[in-house]
Amino acid sequence: MTDALAAADLDIDLTPVVAEQPDPLLFATVSGAHLYGFPSRDSDVDLRGVHLLPTAALVGLREADETRSRMWERDGVEMDLVTHDLRKFVRLMLKRNGYVLEQLLSPLVVHTTDAHRELAALAPGVLTSHHAHHYRGFATTQWRLFEKTRELKPLLYTFRVLLTGVHLMRSGEVQAHLPTLLEQVDAPAYLPDLVRAKAEREHGAADVDHARVRADVERLHTVLDEAQAASALPDAPVVYDALHDFVVRVRLAGLPQG
Repeated sequence: MTDALAAADLDIDLTPVVAEQPDPLLFATVSGAHLYGFPSRDSDVDLRGVHLLPTAALVGLREADETRSRMWERDGVEMDLVTHDLRKFVRLMLKRNGYVLEQLLSPLVVHTTDAHRELAALAPGVLTSHHAHHYRGFATTQWRLFEKTRELKPLLYTFRVLLTGVHLMRSGEVQAHLPTLLEQVDAPAYLPDLVRAKAEREHGAADVDHARVRADVERLHTVLDEAQAASALPDAPVVYDALHDFVVRVRLAGLPQG
């Protein structure tokens, strides 16, 4: 287990999950609440990654498994695994998808390869000012869920994605860890208390002043708008050709086994 996984309170051996996959993985990382810095004692483990289909699976008539998903229980822990084939994953990267970038760059690494590190090195070249739309939309969806359930989880997700978006627009860095973001972006002072409350229960109620948190969320939306307008990030990805060449090369060469 890596130091990062241990620090995130992940005391379950995840390497057998990698070994069980039908095709080799470029990488597998932990996403979700553990990555975001507010897991609960009963949080599930969200594993995300990229698998590499053999060339024959893509050139015939049969539909290939470009996305694989599975939910199950392992050692008393709920597991949620999603992997995409390399080509699909890279196409998602080029569509201003913040989810896949956070998965690719997650420090909670269960399995890695040289190809993973090479792809991560190309990630800055897909970042654009338009990634703000992803985080804005995600925040809006989570806020609506909070208004429906009044649970802490969607409220923390709302703040996390807004702060991630602001930080990305200002710095060009994808940072998904809420406690770290609180040191980098001006945020409501009560958020650490909410993180501590969330640690006790995955679906606990949010004991907050609704009007106050609404005002803070609206303010952060404005901050995100302003950060996007002032961002030095480009209008479009600049590594399309490099990513194309990477996908072709890795597909034809395959991944080392073992």
